[in-house]
Amino acid sequence: MCGRFNVIDSPEVQVLLRHLGIVGGQLRFTPDAAPGALISIVHGSDEGVVLTDAIWWLLLDPQTLKPNYKYASFNTRWDKLNSKQSLGYAPYRQRRCIIPASAFVEGLGDKKTYHKIELQDEAIAFGGLYTHYVNKHTGESAYAASIITLGALPQWQTIHPKSMPLMLPVEDKKIMDAWLDPHDHDVTQFEALLQPEVRSTQVVTPIGKPSKWDAIGPSWTIPPSANDD
Repeated sequence: MCGRFNVIDSPEVQVLLRHLGIVGGQLRFTPDAAPGALISIVHGSDEGVVLTDAIWWLLLDPQTLKPNYKYASFNTRWDKLNSKQSLGYAPYRQRRCIIPASAFVEGLGDKKTYHKIELQDEAIAFGGLYTHYVNKHTGESAYAASIITLGALPQWQTIHPKSMPLMLPVEDKKIMDAWLDPHDHDVTQFEALLQPEVRSTQVVTPIGKPSKWDAIGPSWTIPPSANDD
C-alpha cells in the first residue's frame, strides 16, 4: 500500500507537468501528504487536461464531504477494479487520474522498518481514480481520489512484500493520453500496467519516522525489471 507521499517543487516535477500538458494551475506542494490530506490530481475534462485539488480518500460522506473513515479508500486494489460491486469499478472506466509525487513511503509491516522510494532523475506519476461529489442541499462540491495498488513485487521483499503503487510510464504518450481520456472506457489496454514491475530505476532509502522522512542509512537502487539478472 502507499500511505504517504510528498511533492517537492523540482525540475523533475516540472518536467512531469509539461509531459502531462499542464501549463497553468498551481500544483499543491507538500513535504508530507497522509491519507485524508488535500492533494493535487491531474485528470481529463471536456476542456482538456486539468489540475484539481482532491481529498486523498475516495469515499466521502456525501453530506459533509469529509472522508468516510469507516472504510479505508485512499488506495484501490488492482484486483478489485473489474468487480462491479467495488468502489473503483466505475471510476476506473470513466474517472482515471494521475497523482504527481516526488517520493513515497512504504513500511515492512513491523511498525519499525520504513523506506522512502523515489525514481531516479524523474518524478512519479501515480495511477489513480477520482470521484466528484456534490452536496445536493448546499451545492458544495469536492473531488476525492485514491492511488491504485498492485500485487507483490519480488524486489520489495524487505521493503513492503504485499503490494506496490501503480506508477505510470510517462514516456508512453499513447497510454498516458488514454489514461486521462474520460471518454475512453476500454480498460483492456491497461492490463499490462496492472502487473507489478519496476519500470524505472528506484532509489530506496531507509528512514526512521514516516512523517519525518529522516534518512537513517545509505540509499540503494533497484534497476528496471528488464535489466534484472
